[in-house]
Amino acid sequence: MAGALDLSALKARATAPPAAPGAAAQAGAPHVVDVTEATFQTEVIDRSMQVPVVIDLWAEWCQPCKQLSPILERLAAEGGGSWILAKIDVDANQRIAQALRVQGIPAVKAVLQGELAAEFSGAIPEAEVRQFIAALVQAAGGQPAAAADVPPEPEDPRVIAAEDALQRGDYDAAAEIYTDIVTAEPAHPFAADALRQVQLMQRLGQSGPDPVAAADAAPDDIAAQCAAADALVAAGDV
Repeated sequence: MAGALDLSALKARATAPPAAPGAAAQAGAPHVVDVTEATFQTEVIDRSMQVPVVIDLWAEWCQPCKQLSPILERLAAEGGGSWILAKIDVDANQRIAQALRVQGIPAVKAVLQGELAAEFSGAIPEAEVRQFIAALVQAAGGQPAAAADVPPEPEDPRVIAAEDALQRGDYDAAAEIYTDIVTAEPAHPFAADALRQVQLMQRLGQSGPDPVAAADAAPDDIAAQCAAADALVAAGDV
């Protein structure tokens, strides 16, 4: 189900008594809020205009809810404000459950820009909950805070030095740098391949202006044939 939420049955009433605060409210978690009929408009609809709001519909007697709710609360904390978790006790807020057409709990419904965007029911595994949240945040035009906060890995200064040497045509210096990297880090992701390429360039630089023509002129010259093969590989002809 997706689409605009019908709030005609959920008009906030100033006389409506607030529900007792839940664990999330008591803990003061900034991205987890307990929602009642009186606060639904502000905490769910209005907030969803800024960030996605994920509604956790639960009840004290519901054992599967006790498995799912802690996962949602932990992910909301990890989200760092990229989405809000709105917890609704269906026993204390039956009209909300009716308006959202809740057929069983635990039930999770995501609201984005005032409309129901996605939902699932049951205590699904944490990996699936993470996928649900990630897709929701992505649909809202953002990304999970954990991913957003990861800084890019700095470029290896040794690789920068080798690339600078190649740009200067100093193949010997580049080969020396890549050799040092491979010696120190045999599992380096690309240094070994780069070293082979540099060594190929070194051989080409020592083979004369036209290694292929030289090989054709001297078919029995093994060194000339190897130089020609290197040239063809470098040119992408082999």
